[in-house]
Amino acid sequence: MAVSEEECSIAKSRSSPSSSSAPTSSHTSHYLAKCVLRGSVVLQVAYGHLRSPSSYDVVFAKETSIELVMIGEDGIAQSVCEQAVFGTIKDLVVLPWNDKFNARNPQMLEKDLLVVISDSGKLSFLTFCNEMHRFFPVAHVQLSSPGNSMHQLGRMLAVDSRQVMSVIYGRGCFIAASAYEDRLALFSLSMSSGSDIIDKKIFYPTESEVDETTSRSVQRTSITGTIWSMCFISKDPSQPSKEHNPVLAIILNRRGSLLNELLLLGWNIRDHAICVISNYVEAGPLAHNIVEVPNSYGFAFLFRFGDALLMDLRDAHNPCCVYRTSLNFLPPALEEHNFVEEACRVHDVDDEGLFNVAACALLELRDYDPMCIDGDSSNVKSPSKHVCSWSWEPKNDKSSKLVFCVDTGEFFMIEIAFDSDGLKVNLSECLYKGQPCKALLWVEGGFLAALVEMGDGMVLKVENGRLLCLSPIQNIAPILDMSIVDYYDEKRDQMFACCGVAPEGSLRIIRSGISVEKLLRTAPIYQGITGTWTIQMKLTDPYHSFLVLSFVEETRVLSVGLSFSDVTDSVGFQPDVCTLACGLVHDGLLVQIHQNAVRLCLPTTDAHSEGIPLSSPVCTSWFPENMSISLGAVAHNMIVVSTSNPCFLFILGVKLISACHYEIYELQHVRLQSELSCISIAQKLVEQRRSCSSINKVNSSVVTLPAGVDLGYTFVIGTHRPSVEVLSFVPNEGLRVLASGSISLTNTMGTAISGCIPQDVRLVSVDQCYVLSGLRNGMLLRFEWPPAHNISSPEASSQSPFSPALGNVDTILSNIRAANSFSSQLSAVNLSEKTKDGLPINLQLIATRRIGITPVFLVPLSDSLDADIIALSDRPWLVHTARHSLAYTSISFQPSTHATPVCSIECPKGILFVSENSLNLVTMQYTRKILVQNIVIYDIPFVEMVHSKRLNVQKFHLGGTPRKVLYHNESRLLVVMRTELNNDSCSSDICCVDPLSGSVVSFFKLEPGETGKCMELVRVGNEQVLVVGTSLSSGPAIMPSGEAESTKGRLIVICIEHVQNSDSGSMTFGSKPGSSSQRTSPFREIVGYATEQLSSSSLCSSPDDASCDGIKLEDTEAWQLRLAYSTKWPGMVLAICPYLDHYFLASAGNAFYVCGFPNDNPQKVRRFAVGRTRFMIMLLTAHFTRIAVGDCRDGILFYSYHEESRKLEQIYCDPSQRLVADCILMDVDTAVVSDRKGSIAVLSCSDRLEDNASPECNLTVSCAYHMGEIAMSIRKGSFIYKLPADDVLGGCDSLSANVDSSHSTIIASTLLGSIVIFIPISREEYELLEAVQTRLVVHPLTAPILGNDHNEFRSRENPVGSPKMLDGDMLAQFLELTSMQQEDVLSLPSGPPDTVKSSSKRLASSPIAANKVVQLLERVHHALN
Repeated sequence: MAVSEEECSIAKSRSSPSSSSAPTSSHTSHYLAKCVLRGSVVLQVAYGHLRSPSSYDVVFAKETSIELVMIGEDGIAQSVCEQAVFGTIKDLVVLPWNDKFNARNPQMLEKDLLVVISDSGKLSFLTFCNEMHRFFPVAHVQLSSPGNSMHQLGRMLAVDSRQVMSVIYGRGCFIAASAYEDRLALFSLSMSSGSDIIDKKIFYPTESEVDETTSRSVQRTSITGTIWSMCFISKDPSQPSKEHNPVLAIILNRRGSLLNELLLLGWNIRDHAICVISNYVEAGPLAHNIVEVPNSYGFAFLFRFGDALLMDLRDAHNPCCVYRTSLNFLPPALEEHNFVEEACRVHDVDDEGLFNVAACALLELRDYDPMCIDGDSSNVKSPSKHVCSWSWEPKNDKSSKLVFCVDTGEFFMIEIAFDSDGLKVNLSECLYKGQPCKALLWVEGGFLAALVEMGDGMVLKVENGRLLCLSPIQNIAPILDMSIVDYYDEKRDQMFACCGVAPEGSLRIIRSGISVEKLLRTAPIYQGITGTWTIQMKLTDPYHSFLVLSFVEETRVLSVGLSFSDVTDSVGFQPDVCTLACGLVHDGLLVQIHQNAVRLCLPTTDAHSEGIPLSSPVCTSWFPENMSISLGAVAHNMIVVSTSNPCFLFILGVKLISACHYEIYELQHVRLQSELSCISIAQKLVEQRRSCSSINKVNSSVVTLPAGVDLGYTFVIGTHRPSVEVLSFVPNEGLRVLASGSISLTNTMGTAISGCIPQDVRLVSVDQCYVLSGLRNGMLLRFEWPPAHNISSPEASSQSPFSPALGNVDTILSNIRAANSFSSQLSAVNLSEKTKDGLPINLQLIATRRIGITPVFLVPLSDSLDADIIALSDRPWLVHTARHSLAYTSISFQPSTHATPVCSIECPKGILFVSENSLNLVTMQYTRKILVQNIVIYDIPFVEMVHSKRLNVQKFHLGGTPRKVLYHNESRLLVVMRTELNNDSCSSDICCVDPLSGSVVSFFKLEPGETGKCMELVRVGNEQVLVVGTSLSSGPAIMPSGEAESTKGRLIVICIEHVQNSDSGSMTFGSKPGSSSQRTSPFREIVGYATEQLSSSSLCSSPDDASCDGIKLEDTEAWQLRLAYSTKWPGMVLAICPYLDHYFLASAGNAFYVCGFPNDNPQKVRRFAVGRTRFMIMLLTAHFTRIAVGDCRDGILFYSYHEESRKLEQIYCDPSQRLVADCILMDVDTAVVSDRKGSIAVLSCSDRLEDNASPECNLTVSCAYHMGEIAMSIRKGSFIYKLPADDVLGGCDSLSANVDSSHSTIIASTLLGSIVIFIPISREEYELLEAVQTRLVVHPLTAPILGNDHNEFRSRENPVGSPKMLDGDMLAQFLELTSMQQEDVLSLPSGPPDTVKSSSKRLASSPIAANKVVQLLERVHHALN
């Protein structure tokens, strides 16, 4: 792999930013890496008072980040903050506050510290800063050099804060740190102020002892082997003792030994020596963990495979077992939970025999283990149960209770008590059965956080001797594959990800979402809510006064304020009925509509300060004759109700009879030909907004309403015909149909789509007037008035099917002229006569979208016609009314049945969601895009700005382990490959999944013992077929040397075809019985819930204004998978890739083939050429004519295929050995590759070398980045970073300038559940941000909190001197600083010379303007968040 001098010189010219001949490809591109979704695998948990002495905080250590979490009274884990650590966490513990400690500053007083050990080689002490809302380091203690060596200290921690020391020594806490093998260190904390946090420390063995040759007798009592577990053994402070030296218990596996032994070590502080006090070895199961019993002073549990021993270690010289329980005969569960399909199997263990490190545990997926790829898919089942996680009850001085989980997913409790009769141990029956947990944490309130390593965790509660599951803790790791789809071709990418492993494998839909901040959540006591409304006391009131909750047989009215108090009796609403609608008909007059009557109420001063000064409210009612009211709506001066069987529509008014006495009377009623399904009355036109400079430059926007539309007297109805119709009430003329739109939707097969009855309807006016309708089948429709020249003529309208919705009109209103009647205002309304004869107008159906599978309810954020609208289906969406066509963004909140805006002094822009029988008051964060005369203007935030970090994740449980996912455009279905199925007939299959409901609509079973490995969609003529590669052999696919084992595989071609189904028109979109998401999980789905990471992007997730026009209907026809071709190959088929328009590539062993379909016949496959590598081929990818091959050792190889000679030629080689995880070609010269050591690199070549190149030509590393996580899937994405003002200030040029560069964006997903985006930036931007980054990495406020050398960490596993990508997480901290802090950072020196490229040294030495940096970072941050 040598590189010639000529190639070196050309590479240098390409990499030089000053070279005028540098190509415009990715060779000279610069990237900024930003994590948009942090990993969700929790490896360690800790609990303490971190924010304040009274707070109860939970810390999740996620290997590359730390998250602070609190578990609320409702049992939901809420994220407080999360930050990157720019390193890898090995272990984490809480150091409790001790009264003898001297706080280094007042902010640390009585707050616990976080002690972390990491790959930095340092022991780090962290404290939480409430002002900065993040952790900061207090001190670092160097233990070893950076890295992950087995013999370096930096794997495990133990802390003893209860050890009582002599006043002479003045110490109160000990910390132990161990390596993987042979070494450990002990530290005592200093008690004196102003000194280092560490007082004394000792390493065992010392450097001199390591070099000495020891005898066999010394070997038996020394630490030589793997340290599995350790803990301190506390001493009884009441017992007299001359010395108070700490005792440390460790589990040690000596090399070659079949058993682990328990060693007790003592630290003689006076003599500064560590000695082995005693060791304990008992024949039987293998010991794996030692856990001290709190408040016992000398007792500890020794967990072994198959049993648990309670050890008496009070006499450290004579350890003994006082209690033993077998784990193989634990009491069974009284009942099985219906969501548990099977007990989770024990995964293969790592080199130590336990899954202690996430990377090793996640690589137990054999297809992704570097040396066991495509091995036997069955996991090893442990013959004996073992304790995999445990937690002690917090602050229980009377007895010690331990909850533990065994590897079968069963939970038990052990209670240890000491009384006059001695030691008592009680073991409970099974409290709960779920999935085996990686970690457990028992917190205040009886809550238990149970974290699953490769599946969703949960919050449990100890109640009445049982464990109850309350809420999930989302974990999407590992992400084994992903597909990024521009759903509906609206430039609104969604990510479909294969997550988790069997039996908890799932498909996750990850999309941009609008953040919500939960302000209030009630207890789940609001069962059976049928409607929610907020009402003002006066039309001009800026805030709401009342919240109305309707139940099946009850109505409650609550006051809106600091607290929601019940004022039903003072308002006057009838409490024992179900309210259909309510509202404000005039200042101080509230209307309640229920099944039997329309009730008018005047609230008293007890309900509102503006109420009537009487002891009880004044009420009057209107009753329909022998009919029941089915629907209603209330607006200023107008009440509309409808009945069913018979179907009538009533228009009601209100008039004053005497002081405080009013009457409801009938203005008009009409008989309907079709029953109504919904009613909505148009309210205010445009909400007044604060003006901005850009808006002032635009002419004042005056929206022209369609003919006949008059606010307050115009309303929209939905009918069962089905149709939507716009009606207007006109004095002396009565009701008129202004416009009508019929709803008749069919799929591509011509079959009518069922369930098209409108569930809700709204009139919207933003730049133009249109009607928005939500249907009962989960669809959203937009109707518009046609252009003026397309308005129907009177003759055409008379023949239109839209007009006869209203039947014969009996006008009750003659010449009512009540002087004190509010309805008298109707006489002032005059309609234009010039379009009167042209009514009704035929509305045009502009766009149709399916947003869910349940009825769609529309909730405007205000009474204004231009207000954005919340659409509630099986998940909440925000409809952007100012956009053309239909533009909507997912709201990061759980599914809700009802919602209503709440405006109060304390929460001026709140939203009340009804979810899971609880009321949730939240605020949202988004920026509103408005169209004013075709100029795009970004309005002020429409609702309160909040700090949040949310990305919307939806879960569909699939079972098994989903390995690959593809999107089939024609059917709009997801094609998923599953393995490890719990099925007698097969263990692997290919299934088609509906992305809306998660239902498996069809599947293709592989043969028994056959395992799916790869699949791709390949074009054959005008159709696409699915090409699948499988393994027919058990055992590993790769030798330890990297060469391929002798195995067998199969190549399968499957056609995805329509199925003629006459019943497809009656298909429902509800959850089908076959959907396992309803049966196997305690939670139907997780959408923006609890502690999951969510982002707050709204602009990037919405379709472009001009790209959504046209009608797009959801296909409901059935599809099937049909076998077209199958053949056995000499090797596992691990990689498949489409090539050009009529070929595909497939690999088996160390060979790959160019294949095709003769005469476009999918039933025949022909191999045209073969290429071979030295080692096992892991992946294939292609871009136009370029082929990239990734193997398990030589990295990425570039090939070219010559069609004339049908030969493959190797063109370029990887410059270094690389175990490839995934690769994608950005163009014919550039490859982005990730490896299994946590790094990603951009490799490039030059076409000028291809004609005379030899196989020894190396690719050039354009840039590289160490993530610390293994990216198993890399995809191209679209990303445009620009400020909202660019649309106005720069016009359209700035947008188009960024569109082309957006195609070079890279999106990577990792085994730990992270999603990282790599954004291409210009050279000037790179140099500016690089100069800022070199200062941030050394500034105390922004430097890596674990003491890592940032440059060393991000350069790890990459060639020395390789250009680096910028760290977006590091740069994002700059935006969190104050202006003074930003200036302080920029005033620092540029840093060591090796951290700054020569091209940017001149910029680093020159002053940097803070506003320029903020503007650039805000561009990126705005698009990402």
